[in-house]
Amino acid sequence: MSANRSYRQIQRRRSRQISVGKVRVGGDAPITVQSMTNTPTSDAVATIAQVRALEEAGADIVRVSCPDEDSTRALRDIVRAAKVPIVADIHFHYRRAIEAAEAGAACLRINPGNIGSRARVQEVVKAARDHGCSIRIGVNAGSLERDLLEKYGEPCPEAMVESALHHARILEDEDFREFKISVKASDVFLAVAAYQQLAEACDYPLHLGITEAGSLRTGTVKSSIGIGSLLWAGIGDTIRVSLSADPVEEVKAGYEILKALGLRRRGVTVVACPSCARQQFDVIRTVERLEERLAHISVPITLSVIGCVVNGPGEARETDIGFTGGGNGTHMVYVAGQQDHRVKDVDIVDHLAEMVERKAAEIAAREAGGDAAAA
Repeated sequence: MSANRSYRQIQRRRSRQISVGKVRVGGDAPITVQSMTNTPTSDAVATIAQVRALEEAGADIVRVSCPDEDSTRALRDIVRAAKVPIVADIHFHYRRAIEAAEAGAACLRINPGNIGSRARVQEVVKAARDHGCSIRIGVNAGSLERDLLEKYGEPCPEAMVESALHHARILEDEDFREFKISVKASDVFLAVAAYQQLAEACDYPLHLGITEAGSLRTGTVKSSIGIGSLLWAGIGDTIRVSLSADPVEEVKAGYEILKALGLRRRGVTVVACPSCARQQFDVIRTVERLEERLAHISVPITLSVIGCVVNGPGEARETDIGFTGGGNGTHMVYVAGQQDHRVKDVDIVDHLAEMVERKAAEIAAREAGGDAAAA
């Protein structure tokens, strides 16, 4: 294994650090993964169930919409039941932000384009300070202030950054600096350009996202291009992949983006070939079944599943567990890059899954022992 990995290193932008509940965002904190519930927030039982599903998927922070008083009343129970910080998403009605702060929200997301006057923003800031909330200034290309649209003629990076910095100054004038900023757009070029300009203009932590990106497949592709290119350049402190799909899929996609860039690892990373006529077993179906079987594992482990010996041994050298197709239905299993034993076709999925599960248990036990020793 090569010792020179300098080409993989991403130099993250230096940003100040804030707290979203117990989760640190910015500075040297890990890049966090967020999602948002789509249940009616006023239905506390349904929303809590979805928050728990997102927690199990690995979400670090969960956002809920608070469009009315019923929602902010339910928020108190939701916050109490959640293991992760809850962000209250506020549009149009600034009083909902005040109520959400009182209900225990860890962060208030406000949209400068529709939250109202400076005086109303000041009231929201006071509530945030009084109740220990952070704030996200959430600029969106689809809801920019009217004066900026008149000035620039259309949503553009300059208009979005001007909106963000204007509202950052309002918070700074109130001596409030526990905030992060987002400048989202559904157009990848617009969003990336806005984030690049904003990253140059301030040192506040940035929440990345391509808003209204689309369905599971198209939205994941667009988000991977937009969010991934920014992260590659070192920009971004927390991410949300916006999909017209089950919110759990947003968390999965977020982690896959971070894993691909080596910025964070969670769960099993499967390295698999696309398969061809050389394959010695059904690669596609095997990988599908393995991913389903191993979805519950959160410990970071790498597994290569390659159909033949062209690239199989090489990929196995770089993964914790490797599997390479061989002739006559007999295949090679690698452990820590070395040949370990052979296995027959009928045993592939069960055998590899059991190996990964054992290794995950060993790693978890070792980490628990280390934590106990440190305590």
